[in-house]
Amino acid sequence: MTARVFLVLVAALALAGGSPAAAAEKAAQPAAKWTPGQAFKDCPECPELVVIPAGIYIMGLNAVDKRSQPAHRVNIAKPFALGRYEVTWAEWEACAKAKGCPSGGDDDHGWGKEGRPVINVTYFDAKNYVAWLGKKTGKRYRLPSEAEWEYADRGGTTTQWWWGNDKGENQANCKDCKSKWSAWSTAPIGSFKANPFGLHDTTANVFEWVEDCWNDSHKGAPNDGSARTRGDCDNRVIRGGSFYYFSKVAQAAYRAKNPPAVKSYWLGFRVLRELD
Repeated sequence: MTARVFLVLVAALALAGGSPAAAAEKAAQPAAKWTPGQAFKDCPECPELVVIPAGIYIMGLNAVDKRSQPAHRVNIAKPFALGRYEVTWAEWEACAKAKGCPSGGDDDHGWGKEGRPVINVTYFDAKNYVAWLGKKTGKRYRLPSEAEWEYADRGGTTTQWWWGNDKGENQANCKDCKSKWSAWSTAPIGSFKANPFGLHDTTANVFEWVEDCWNDSHKGAPNDGSARTRGDCDNRVIRGGSFYYFSKVAQAAYRAKNPPAVKSYWLGFRVLRELD
């Protein structure tokens, strides 16, 4: 290398803000594997997932009712991936065909299955489904914790619903949301715009099972986003509201419960996948 060429390289590195050693070190660092909003699937019949960034948020709301109190700080230390949509009938039936999920009790309530979220599944059915996904893909699938679910639903917002404090019209599928499905049936997945994290239908359509045992308030809740495994485990937390219930029930902080063996036409779930 001539002295002139070397000087040109040094000058270029200086303009780039680093020494030759620093530039080499930076080049050796691998690019981040996961980026917020990145979408992917682990198999053709697996749910589409969206990468949710790590972050800190305030869970709950002191102005609602005691079930959502006290509002408290939660640290989601690591990114994770969550289903872009609620699990669909087609995704569920792939599991049933593989003998990983029960094939009975698949009542679609007469609304049809094409593009719609699976309903009439128990908490235990949902657990079977995520176990099947894990076995099939070799990845760590599970139900989200209540704290992870609310964090993802809010999408970085602090309002009653992720789009604001006015429920508006046709923003979601709840009883008084004034959509064409409101109070009558589930809506096909993705019928409404996504929240800031790229998720559809976390607000209403169907309630969603999460991992936690029921507790009457957030008192004593962990601040690391983990599920509550103690309390009234004869009831499990469900989140998000549904087409059958009013918009208040679909607020980000609203909490409800359901016996784990009881299924309903307004209840489904979505999956969480831990990232490598």
